[in-house]
Amino acid sequence: MAKDQIDVDALYSALDAQRTARELSWRQLAKELEVSPSLLSRMANGLRPDADAFITLVQWLGVPAEQFAVGGDAPAPREEPELVTQIGSLLRARKDLEPEDVTYLEAVIQATVRRVKALPRDKEA
Repeated sequence: MAKDQIDVDALYSALDAQRTARELSWRQLAKELEVSPSLLSRMANGLRPDADAFITLVQWLGVPAEQFAVGGDAPAPREEPELVTQIGSLLRARKDLEPEDVTYLEAVIQATVRRVKALPRDKEA
């Protein structure tokens, strides 16, 4: 039986990046999330949040919870999700973007990804 766990370091890093982008202190973030500041301090020390707090955190980040799951006996890793899918959830979570802006940015990212994939690769690098 697989024992799945939360990748606390990845979750904390994602929270820190989003917190920094929004120019929030850790205390302000805790207040916005309606969680205890000590929860965030415990996570900084590698301790896992409880299930309710975990759901709150990933919903605020706007990313799937599976992004932070790791398992010892887990089956072979799934194929990496499309970049636009991952970025799209972050874009849609932003309050400062209109839906048409999100659609436009997703189209730009898709075009860029297609272009990058089409570039010849140096096999010796």
